[in-house]
Amino acid sequence: MKSEVYRQRLRELADWDQFLLKESGLPGPRANLELVQAVADEGTLDLFQRYLSFTPDRASTNSPEVFLAVCGVVGLGRSLAEGDLDQLAVLHDCANDPRWRVREAVAMGLQRWGDVDMSALLKAMGDWAKGPLLERRAAVAAVCEPRLLKDPKHAKRVLKLLDTITTSIVRETDRTAEDFKTLRQALGYCWSVAVVALPTEGKQVMEKWLINPDADVAWIMRENLKKNRLQRMDAKWVKEWSVR
Repeated sequence: MKSEVYRQRLRELADWDQFLLKESGLPGPRANLELVQAVADEGTLDLFQRYLSFTPDRASTNSPEVFLAVCGVVGLGRSLAEGDLDQLAVLHDCANDPRWRVREAVAMGLQRWGDVDMSALLKAMGDWAKGPLLERRAAVAAVCEPRLLKDPKHAKRVLKLLDTITTSIVRETDRTAEDFKTLRQALGYCWSVAVVALPTEGKQVMEKWLINPDADVAWIMRENLKKNRLQRMDAKWVKEWSVR
């Protein structure tokens, strides 16, 4: 695996910064996520905290320097997964970062925690679901990951979380805010991930929203119906609801 090659390379380097900046893939459409995971696996808490000093004023969204911040955030997820619960508050702050790459890193970091303690992740994300729009977005992005939803009881709790957060969408008055659009976009794929993990219950919960007249909810549901994972799960059901 490419990440293993990177891990070996990092072990040979005394100073990682220039190597990471060169191999970041930025500026560009896709950051080098294999390298991000290698850094998270091999780095230290001190390194991760130093990389968090690359704040928005020092590292813009598409700069090579933001890659260091991304590595730091995912690395904190490893620390959290290893039992350093103080890092949850730091990730909570990072969930509100104006840079979308950093927000994606928060979800990736939280998923490392979910790998070792999904129940704890779900409990924490239930709290985030009551917060501002970007925190709600982080919550759904963190838990709607197929590898985390193999246990039906976890998938059921994720469906409940999605139901709660979608309910919150209906209550929002400012639908033009960028943060609102960011949450809406996440919900536009997350439902399909959760439904596929628990099809019978998932379809029942989703059908409640498929008949909801709210324009933004309708957009969210249409986007999910376009996802291939739902087509593979039940093409007939998808076709019927797409027509309706």
